[in-house]
Amino acid sequence: MNALETLISSSRGMLEAAVTHLPMMAIGLFVLLLSWIAARLASAGIARLTKRAGMRRSLTELFAKTIYIGVWVAGIMIASITVFPSFTPGKILTALGLSSIAIGFAFKDIFENFIAGILILLREPFQIGDLIECQDIEGSVEDISIRDTHIRRLDGQRVVIPNSVLFKNPVTVRTDQKTRRITVVCGVGYDEDVAESRKVIQQALETAESVNHDKPAQVFARQFGASSVDFEVTWWTGTGSKAADIRGSRDEVIEAVKKALDNAGIEIPYPYRTLTIKNERLPIDLNEAA
Repeated sequence: MNALETLISSSRGMLEAAVTHLPMMAIGLFVLLLSWIAARLASAGIARLTKRAGMRRSLTELFAKTIYIGVWVAGIMIASITVFPSFTPGKILTALGLSSIAIGFAFKDIFENFIAGILILLREPFQIGDLIECQDIEGSVEDISIRDTHIRRLDGQRVVIPNSVLFKNPVTVRTDQKTRRITVVCGVGYDEDVAESRKVIQQALETAESVNHDKPAQVFARQFGASSVDFEVTWWTGTGSKAADIRGSRDEVIEAVKKALDNAGIEIPYPYRTLTIKNERLPIDLNEAA
């Protein structure tokens, strides 16, 4: 009977405490409701401002989410202090600090990618549509989010790269400029005049529409090859710096150089070998072998 009385007494005390704190709990819930409304309004306002400023979509979402979470955290702290007066801001910050350490160790990779994504969005080393290469992955940037970046490879495959990989490793941005330099090797026969061959190749470059004629094209004799004197032909594209622009310009220049050398009667030799037989007689009698 004493146990039953103790249980009833405890329940009555808890009920009285709940009734006593009921107004404070109502105020706390009201604070949470106001926090939810304020978070949505602030997030929408920041989103509109960043869009007017011309910021990219991922950066707009970042600022909106940051404001939304910040307002919610502030609202929860105010509601907690209202309902539990002994729960001071110092204690809340201490609890958040201890929990953040544990969460940080548990979700290290996630936070690493998150911070890297923020830095990439703020620094803008590359943009959507750029052709980049990182860790032997080359393709066009399709999307940049807080956690990862989506790359469309040249063969059509989609690759999702964690932002920490792009942040910690060298990234080559191939479309940073509107023009790219291309180099091909062209060989002519050893019996051909080097100066005349260089002149013909140079004139062929001047006729190509995809060559940027504001920058000088260069033709230099490079080396003595196995079957030819090799020229290093270098020019800048005038149609763009994307992969299709590079391939198109290379195709046009090679066709123009080949046609110009053929019209000039200059040989473009294929690899061949010369056999020298030192003995007067062949080791095999061909007539007997037949």
